[in-house]
Amino acid sequence: MLIHIREDNIGIRNDASVADLLQSILKTESPVDRDKEHFWTIGLNTRNVVKYIDLTSLGTLNASLVHPREVFRLAIMKGVANIVIGHNHPSGNTEPSEEDIRLTRRLIEAGRILGIEVLDHIIVTGNNHLSFKASGLF
Repeated sequence: MLIHIREDNIGIRNDASVADLLQSILKTESPVDRDKEHFWTIGLNTRNVVKYIDLTSLGTLNASLVHPREVFRLAIMKGVANIVIGHNHPSGNTEPSEEDIRLTRRLIEAGRILGIEVLDHIIVTGNNHLSFKASGLF
């Protein structure tokens, strides 16, 4: 599901601004869907202004199927400079799994090949978040 954003609306300043954005989107979901993992790709222009937000994958209670092809599809089509990826943990625990870490590394490498930088990976819960970059996981 693509969320249409006017380019002059939302600028990404830091990991907290991304977390706020993703948490606000999650709050618009039905209570049933909030209990599923969501994986978003946020495409940014050269000034880190949001060009699009894409719900790349809607998973289950504790898993989401994500592939680099789907993450970078819109990034290439829309000609973005950078992306931020994010997902929620319905469990309420922001600690990344080994699979989260492996996926992040794979997406960073795919971005390097494509010339689209992955700026951060944010995990959100109801009130908290974890930034891979700030946590030294990049």
